[in-house]
Amino acid sequence: MASPALSQASTAFEHEAPQAQDDQKTPRRPVLRRVREIAASEDVLLFLIAFRIVNALSIRTFFQPDEYFQSLEPAWEIAFGANSGAWITWEWRNQLRSAIHPAIFAAVYKLCVEASKPLQLSPAARDELFLAAPKVTQAVIAALGDYYTWKLGERVYGRATGNETVDEYGLRPDPGTDLAEEIPKCVPENVKAIRRERIVLVLEAAICGTIVLFASVVVDRIYYQQWTFPPSRFLYFNLARSLSVHYGRNPWHYYLTQGYPLLLTTYLPFTLLGLYQSLFPLELPTSQTRLTRTMKRQLATSSLLIPFALSFISHKEVRFIYPLLPPLHILSAAPFSTYLGPLLQSPALRNRKSKKAVLLTILAFNFLLALFTTALYQTAPLTTIAYLRSRTLASSSSSSHATTTAAFLTPCHSTPWRSHLLHPTLKAWALSCHPPLHLPDPATHATYLDEADQFYASPTHWLSLQLGRPPRSLGEQQARLLALETATGVAWDGVEFDRGRERKKAWTAYLVMFGQLEEEMAKVLKGSGYGVCRREWNGWKGWHEDWRRRGGMVIWCLDEGEKRKWRQVEKEREEERGWRNWVWQGRT
Repeated sequence: MASPALSQASTAFEHEAPQAQDDQKTPRRPVLRRVREIAASEDVLLFLIAFRIVNALSIRTFFQPDEYFQSLEPAWEIAFGANSGAWITWEWRNQLRSAIHPAIFAAVYKLCVEASKPLQLSPAARDELFLAAPKVTQAVIAALGDYYTWKLGERVYGRATGNETVDEYGLRPDPGTDLAEEIPKCVPENVKAIRRERIVLVLEAAICGTIVLFASVVVDRIYYQQWTFPPSRFLYFNLARSLSVHYGRNPWHYYLTQGYPLLLTTYLPFTLLGLYQSLFPLELPTSQTRLTRTMKRQLATSSLLIPFALSFISHKEVRFIYPLLPPLHILSAAPFSTYLGPLLQSPALRNRKSKKAVLLTILAFNFLLALFTTALYQTAPLTTIAYLRSRTLASSSSSSHATTTAAFLTPCHSTPWRSHLLHPTLKAWALSCHPPLHLPDPATHATYLDEADQFYASPTHWLSLQLGRPPRSLGEQQARLLALETATGVAWDGVEFDRGRERKKAWTAYLVMFGQLEEEMAKVLKGSGYGVCRREWNGWKGWHEDWRRRGGMVIWCLDEGEKRKWRQVEKEREEERGWRNWVWQGRT
């Protein structure tokens, strides 16, 4: 029989053993939780990268010229040289842009060249590689932006509630202590920690900013072959000389009445409420919310001050405030979750039907908008270039010296250029729209007409003056081009400018135009060898704000075989439409 002393010791051990085990487990809990958080973060990042890549590769529409001419075109020149056919716009010739962003894509192009050699890709597969690689690169950059927006949201709102939130700020007391008594003791330490974090943030910003600035200066020195600082040049040309006005004027309230609504769409009410709550909070500050309130106020202030400052510039575009989208989404998160969060938590919610209707409306609207803008609206610029590229491949397969020529009688920068034309044997020219760099007085800018303006003022007169009589056959067009090359002593490559020297324009095998111009061009080309060989759908006619870009894209060509094939396609389509009408009339 055990002694009373031994029995008491055994009982004491039984009571202390669980406590000892808890003490042993306590240091491990934060570690395990941290491991799970890292794993969850990696899953989120991988999902965002996968989603962005799928999204980038599935886009079939043309959004904005700068997505090509301010990134991929200079990147093509960096990778393949000044005579590679890249269209370098006036901003680059006057050192208004930094080359650090195009340099990333230039490296991607170089990698594509090296990768295609051992893989022995066919010309068509090589084209797809050069088209997809920049998209995948930008998709990864966008995914990283999404990921760190999510991390910033965690930083603002915290990962969890209750003790987990307290622990996030270093306020968790020892087990067995009173939380209400310990929090006031920890607040001074927490304030010191916040101050230390601010110092670290300033140091990190200074170090990272210096590194990026140094890299940008070096890259710009290599690209421009001289020391320059593009931000100062940008401000001088666009503000001091007011050259940005050449591309349009907007009212002072543009960002308020158009910019924010276009940028946020269905999230606009939640964003406005989030901005108001961040600037004028109703609840009293506590130790847990003071840092959150400070961060939200800073985000809200920045989101308002930047559009306010940009409103003083006459030329405004919604893409100028795109960098504000992440902080605006973070500020929208609290009102959005407050309004729709209970819908997912309480099946017996009183106004469940109305909130469900709101949620479904938001999802449906954004899905349809995404579908329209990425798959339906302005598809012609890409499909037209793809068609010309396919004809170039077909010509190259039949003759190693075959050259395809094209002219774009469209507003400037209506299609991608060398980054999508790709082939050096596909030579083309397009109408330009250079601002009045030669006019120092801003008062004279209002009467200035660029080349595209002059063409659209009188297409018949411009074509007669610049190109002369249109050719009657493909052979005549090629003979004229050969005579032009012989007279100038320079191989005609179609590029509008080659380091500042303007090239002579000429009639080409293909003419590209928008549908609204076709009627007048039919009169100009009457009696010539040109005829329709392709039509590309570009969205509903009346939806484009620029009247010059309305209608689909039309391709006229000199090749008799292509014109004959297109006439057959149109005949079959007409027969199909007639059959459908007959079926419909029979049903009614």
